Amino acid sequence: MEIMQLEYKNWLSDLKSRIRSVQAKAAVAANTALIAFYWELGKMIAEKEHTWGDKLIEQLAKDLKEEFPDMKGFSRSNLSYAKQFYKFYQTPIVQQAVGQLQSPENQFIESPQQLATKIPWGHNILIFSKSKDIQEAHFYIRGTLENGWSRDILALQLKSQLYARQGKAISNFRETLPDPLSDLAQQTLKDPYIFDFLTMTKPYHEKDIERQLVTHITKFLLELGKGFAFVGQQYHLLVGETDYYIDLLFYHIKLKCYVVIELKNTKFIPEYAGKLNFYLSAVDSLVKSEADQPTIGILLCRDKNNFETEFALRDINKPMGVSEFQLTEILPDELKSSLPSIEEIENELKKLT
Repeated sequence: MEIMQLEYKNWLSDLKSRIRSVQAKAAVAANTALIAFYWELGKMIAEKEHTWGDKLIEQLAKDLKEEFPDMKGFSRSNLSYAKQFYKFYQTPIVQQAVGQLQSPENQFIESPQQLATKIPWGHNILIFSKSKDIQEAHFYIRGTLENGWSRDILALQLKSQLYARQGKAISNFRETLPDPLSDLAQQTLKDPYIFDFLTMTKPYHEKDIERQLVTHITKFLLELGKGFAFVGQQYHLLVGETDYYIDLLFYHIKLKCYVVIELKNTKFIPEYAGKLNFYLSAVDSLVKSEADQPTIGILLCRDKNNFETEFALRDINKPMGVSEFQLTEILPDELKSSLPSIEEIENELKKLT
């Protein structure tokens, strides 16, 4: 009997796995059908509006709700989104861009329209209503698929303009890393990094920022991007007889390398690159294994001159990038009390009129 119970448990476990698999496939199929339906619906509305005018959506929403009272998706706003969805991907400029995305060397890349059927409708609305062009939409669709972004996370990435920041940091990766590792490493960097989850009161120091980043490590990792694993804060290295401490040490799973992050709450100066170069040499010698790729450095500062930064990295032999970072600053209470309130400003302006 015990043997039968064991066999039954194994059989039941296998059956549950199959059911979950079928449920997942059914959900994907249902979503694909829904997005395809909204595409066709948007096309029909766009074509008929030329004949029946801009009151069509309002009338159609009313009639469809009466016929299908239990079905969602026929509100005036959702019908407008369906039309916007179709038109966003159907303009001549967009079609030309789709052709570029699907050039002969990229012939197996799915078009944004095809990819759109793989993500939920709510995600699609955010992407086509917030993106400026097809390339940006394609970036966020692929990001959603590859990273499993929830709608809230996607909204956050759109708000922080991730597309405009991704891969934009100044680096020497092309000169210090082999292809295609140099391109992959470049795409892991952003400029600027947005730490809007940090609220700092002046005066504060680099160690305060560092401490807060570790406290909010989940949000910090989200901003860094997929693949970063946290190794340590103030990571200790003994070089010769001297102790050194790296601000933050990470390991990048996809790049298979350690990543040293140094924080500077000031404008970039060339000396920072020299110090980071020293840390990278130390990690390569003392921490890195033979299986790891060369250690990469990221210098985060409050401001930088691009020409000066590029010049400073020109002869550095270790791979590193330089980016700015932004956070939320609030005034200390004693300074707040010395400033006029909005009401006081408004009263003074009234006296002048």
